[in-house]
Amino acid sequence: MGTITIVGLGPADATLLAPITTDALVAHSRRFLRTSVHPAASEIVDAVTFDHVYDSAPDFATVYATIAERLIDEAAAGDLVYAVPGSPLVLERTVELLRQAEAEDRVVLRILPAMSFLDVAWSQLRVDPVESNVRLIDGHVFAQAAAGQTGPLLVAHCHSAQVLSDIKLSLDDGPPVTVLQRLGLPDERVFQVAWDDLDREVEADHLTSLWIPELETPVAADFARFEELVRVLREQCPWDRKQTHASLRQHLLEETHETLEAIDARARLDDDEFDDELDEHLSEELGDLLYQIFFHARLAAERGSFTVADVARGIHEKLVVRHPHVFGDAEADDADSVVSTWEAIKREEKGRDSAMDGIPPALPALLLALKVQKRAAGVGFDWDGGPEVAYADVEEELAEVRDDPSEHEVGDLLFAAVQVARRLDHDPESALRGAAGRFQQRFRAVEDLALAGGVDLEIAEKDQLGALWTQAKQRETD
Repeated sequence: MGTITIVGLGPADATLLAPITTDALVAHSRRFLRTSVHPAASEIVDAVTFDHVYDSAPDFATVYATIAERLIDEAAAGDLVYAVPGSPLVLERTVELLRQAEAEDRVVLRILPAMSFLDVAWSQLRVDPVESNVRLIDGHVFAQAAAGQTGPLLVAHCHSAQVLSDIKLSLDDGPPVTVLQRLGLPDERVFQVAWDDLDREVEADHLTSLWIPELETPVAADFARFEELVRVLREQCPWDRKQTHASLRQHLLEETHETLEAIDARARLDDDEFDDELDEHLSEELGDLLYQIFFHARLAAERGSFTVADVARGIHEKLVVRHPHVFGDAEADDADSVVSTWEAIKREEKGRDSAMDGIPPALPALLLALKVQKRAAGVGFDWDGGPEVAYADVEEELAEVRDDPSEHEVGDLLFAAVQVARRLDHDPESALRGAAGRFQQRFRAVEDLALAGGVDLEIAEKDQLGALWTQAKQRETD
């Protein structure tokens, strides 16, 4: 296994190249450049560049992973030198991936020190980064990395208008920003721009960074304020102080049902349609539900178990792992294959022997039946034939109920009805809830018609009831 010697090209042209870098480049006959788009790249002769990977890969994550794997393969044939812009250990994703490979004994690395753009930036800004407690942020992930920060921030990798636009949109109103471009070169520029003009007034290039001395309102400030509110309520409100995970259970259930009710109210609209009243209602109910989540996390934080940040981090990591077709090499042609992959990964994570393991028995009966059927289908235990198979199953179970009207047989009939909903891609819970709602509406109409016609429902003849029901249904179509 050969050694990969990693060197940095510094922040500008060859005048800022470290002698140790030059010596390493001369000492190696096999030279590789991450990109030739750098002022000092022209100093390296007979180098293989990875510029073509940028042109062919769908995203930067793929670019960096492809470069790292290619270098590992090349190192199997002997020693080589790999040159990156700036310093190898400052926001250099390919080096990070190579270091992970080194930890897995897949490659041997030798990383040499180099000057980064940070050194020139501190000089231009007249800032001591340690005394000022500066946070270095990657512009590609500004909204996540800067969450909760108030500054000062130095934002790197601001190489395109799209990155600048994403940074701008992460805040409703940000402070004036100092733009740093091509530091250390004859055409360097340092100038201020208004926050709203970031993606309009700045011609971004690969040597563009931003200096934000202070953010009055940090990114994700609303979540930080909300977490603080929950903490204060827990400390100072008598009702909040007495709550436990168990006592909050009923409130979590109530808020969940109220959120579902708000969602059902929007069911007549497409997801991309606006309705101010319905959307405001849904937003309010989601807020009530969010409060329950933050409250449970606060209880856990008080006992030193986990925080709401751990909750967010955990679900983030879980979703990445369970979507290998998005964040890995797996393929998923449709939603069913996504579900099958999800369940397979989940079984492996949990160490489950059966596809039925891990289904909460306390689920509502319709949801329990649906989940059991989907789990079985997910491992191939299902019959071809579409909804016709389910129709035949319902007919068979209905015949058995006629012969034996026991709870057992009625349960089988209901289970078969859930299969009809599943094969037609309907949610049985929503379908039954909708049917119950329609019945309520029609029955109220029956009551109105009976009252208007002087009919006593308790003593009315069956034909009268049937006629009232027919009129009530006709009202819906009218």
